[in-house]
Amino acid sequence: MLKSEISTKITMPLTSPAFPKGPYKFHNREYLNIVYRTNADDLLKVVPEPLALDLNEPLVRFEMMFMPDSSGLGSYTECGQAIPVNFNGVKGDYLHMMYLDNHPAIAVGREFSSYPKKLGYPKLFVDSDTLVGTLDYGKLRVLTATMGYKHQPLDINEARNEICRPNFMLKIIPNYDGTQRICELVSAQITDITIHEAWTGPARLQLFDHAMAPFNDLPVKEIISCSHIVTDLILPTPNVIYDYLKNN
Repeated sequence: MLKSEISTKITMPLTSPAFPKGPYKFHNREYLNIVYRTNADDLLKVVPEPLALDLNEPLVRFEMMFMPDSSGLGSYTECGQAIPVNFNGVKGDYLHMMYLDNHPAIAVGREFSSYPKKLGYPKLFVDSDTLVGTLDYGKLRVLTATMGYKHQPLDINEARNEICRPNFMLKIIPNYDGTQRICELVSAQITDITIHEAWTGPARLQLFDHAMAPFNDLPVKEIISCSHIVTDLILPTPNVIYDYLKNN
């Protein structure tokens, strides 16, 4: 194989790459979102500068996503925590942790887009009159989220604004000696989206202590809002907005 051919490959292994080249299109991507209030001091421990927090309103958005039809990636479920922040006057969400059950999506998320993804076993399903989200890490239950199934319509524009907020992620790649080769803050924002339906209703979220999936380090103090949204969308390409190595 020519060197020029190798240089065009997107990832490893060379002859059987972990994921194909995008764009990545999602059909009937289903969200369960629960916004809750937590402790301001706990948020300060996990959000990197230069992102700024509103300590008067210490919020977290828990999100569970079922993606049954994703081009190049297949079918999988994912969940995580997103923290409302501000970067130079731009309001968005810092993606703190994400757990999912699909290797190509983990690989492309970490290597290409800087999403903080780890292997876990989330599920999103309907149990009688309740939308339920669960996450297991190994054999242990880490969280359970519940929401009344399609109780009240949610305004489509409100749903779009919730999904299309800018996301901020931290990309860290080491050198072979363990020093940092890349340490960047990146941002991405969904713009190509169709919302099929959106709902709200009563919700609860239980988080359990786990050393390797520490969701409960940001404990639930009060449920603020929730949403159940079904969309088609295309994942955006992230952009570097801050280089820690150059600004150190």
